[in-house]
Amino acid sequence: MEAIFGQLQGLKSSQLKQLRRLYHQRVPPNCVVTPELTQRLAAVSADLQESVCLYLNRRGQVVRVGVGTPMQTQIPPLDLPRYGAERLSGIRCIATTLKVQPPKESDLAAMALQRLDVMALVTLSGSGFERRGGGATGYVGQVYLAHLTAQPDAPWTVSVAQSLDWLAEQDFLALVDEIEAAFAKLAMRLPHADTAGGDRVLAVSLVSQDSSDPQAQRILAEVQRLVESAGGTVLEAVQQKRSHPHPQTVIGAGKVREVALKVQTLGANLVVFDRDLSPVQIRNLEAQLGVRVVDRTEVILDIFAQRAQTRAGKLQVELAQLEYLLPRLTGRGQAMSRLGGGIGTRGPGETQLETERRTIQRRLNRLQKEVDHLQAHRSRLRQKRQNQGVPSIAVVGYTNAGKSTLLNVLTNAEVYTADQLFATLDPTTRRLNLTADQADQDLHSLVLVDTVGFIHELPPSLLDAFRATLEEVTEADGLLHVVDLSHPAWREHIESVEQILAEMPTVPGPALLVFNKIDQVDSSSLELAKRLFPQAVFIAAQERLGLSTLRQRLVQLVTYVTS
Repeated sequence: MEAIFGQLQGLKSSQLKQLRRLYHQRVPPNCVVTPELTQRLAAVSADLQESVCLYLNRRGQVVRVGVGTPMQTQIPPLDLPRYGAERLSGIRCIATTLKVQPPKESDLAAMALQRLDVMALVTLSGSGFERRGGGATGYVGQVYLAHLTAQPDAPWTVSVAQSLDWLAEQDFLALVDEIEAAFAKLAMRLPHADTAGGDRVLAVSLVSQDSSDPQAQRILAEVQRLVESAGGTVLEAVQQKRSHPHPQTVIGAGKVREVALKVQTLGANLVVFDRDLSPVQIRNLEAQLGVRVVDRTEVILDIFAQRAQTRAGKLQVELAQLEYLLPRLTGRGQAMSRLGGGIGTRGPGETQLETERRTIQRRLNRLQKEVDHLQAHRSRLRQKRQNQGVPSIAVVGYTNAGKSTLLNVLTNAEVYTADQLFATLDPTTRRLNLTADQADQDLHSLVLVDTVGFIHELPPSLLDAFRATLEEVTEADGLLHVVDLSHPAWREHIESVEQILAEMPTVPGPALLVFNKIDQVDSSSLELAKRLFPQAVFIAAQERLGLSTLRQRLVQLVTYVTS
C-alpha cells in the first residue's frame, strides 16, 4: 500500500484513499503538470482543508504524496539520489496552498534542500469551494513556478503569478536542461578534490560566544588544515557562535538548514565538524544533511592511518580506530538488525549489532595485548640505553612545528617531512654527538626521540592507544619542546602541549624550549618571544640558523640530567 507522508492526524479513511489514488496519476515527461491533475489535486486539498504536495520523477510518475507544506513533506536527503554539484535530484514538487500568496521562504528552502527540478505552487481561489457530484472541487487560482539558480547570492527564482494554462505550456525538460547547464558551469569554477575519489568537504566550527574573532578563525583554519592533510578539499567553511552546543545537532536548527543548503549548492559529499560528536548527533545531522558527517577525531584517525608506516604505528592506529568505533555502532539502521535471512536465522536470534560488537571487542583485547608487548619491548630498549649511560631527549611539540626537520639536520636522519599536520607518525630514535672531541663524545652524546605531534584537545582515545609511543616522552631524561614561531597561535600551541604533558601519568624531565622558523617572522614577533621566554633557543632548522647555540644548550641539558 502506498504511504502517505506529512500531517495525517484526523484524516478519514476515505480521504486517505483519495490521496493514495494520486499515485496512479501520470504526467507527460515534457510537462510540469497537466491541468487535469492540478484540478484533482486542488479538489483533494479543498476537501482536506490542508496543503497537499505531489512529488514526481522525470518520467512523470508520482513517487511521493504528502499532506502539509513542502517543508513538512520533503523527502529525507538520504533518500534522494546524489549526482554531484552539476545535477538536480530529478524530482519536482507540485504543492497546493489555501492562501493566495507566493511561496514562503521555508517552501523555497525545502526545494533547495531536496535540489528539486522545479516547484509549482498552486493557490486555491479565494471565492470558496463547491461540491459537485458528491466530491469537493477546488477552484485553481494563481500558480507560481520556482526553481534553483547557479547564483550563490540568489539561490532560487520565483515567477510572477500565472494562470494554470501558462504552467501547462511550459517545456519542463528544456527548463531543467537550462538549469543543469548553469550548474555545470558553476561546478567547473568550484575547487576540486586533489586526488581521485577525494572528499569535497564543508567544514563546520562551533565556538563559544566569548571567543574573539581571531581565535575563532584560527580554530576554523586548523579544521581546514586537518581536512587537507587527510586528502580532502574544503569547499567552504561555516562557523556559528553559541553559548553551548545543541544536544541533538551541535549547531542550531537555522544553521543546520544553512549547512544543508550549502551542501546541495556546492556539491559537498562530506561535512566535518571541529569537535567530537556523539553517535546521536552524527545520526541526526546525516539525516538532515543527506551526506556523511564526521568529527575532528575521525579526521585525525584517518590522517594517522595514512601516515603509519611501521607495524607498531599501524597497530596503535587500529587500536585507536576500534576504540572510537565501538560506542558508535548503535543506530546504524536495518543493516545491523539481523544476522541473516535464511533457514536457521529467523526469529529473535542474535542481532548483527551484537555480533559486530563482540568481534570488535575480541580484536580490541588482542590489540591491547600486542600494545602491551610493544610497551615492554620499548621499555627494554630504554633500559639498555640507560645502562649504557646514554641520556634520551624526547622532541615534542605541536604538529607541524618542525620536529622531524630539526631531527634531520641534527642527526642526518631521513625522516619524512612536509608542510602538513601529522606528516610523521612513527617515532624515530637517533644518536647525536654534541662535540667533535672523540674523548668527550661519550660524555656529551644523547639519543633524540622524535614523537608524534600534539594538537589542541588531542583525543583521549589517541593518548590511550599511543601510550607505548608516548612513554618515550614520560621516560625521557629531558624534553626538547619545538614551537613554530611563524604560526599566529604559537602561544596557544605552547599551552596545549604543556597541558597534554601535564596530563601524562609521569611528569617528564626538564624541558628546553626551542622556537623554530624564525626566518618567517617579523622582528616584533621575535622580540616578543624573546621577552616572554628569555631562556629559549631561537632557530630556523630548515635554514640551519642557530644550531650551534642549540647544541651548546643541549650540552648544558645533558650535563644537568646526568649530574
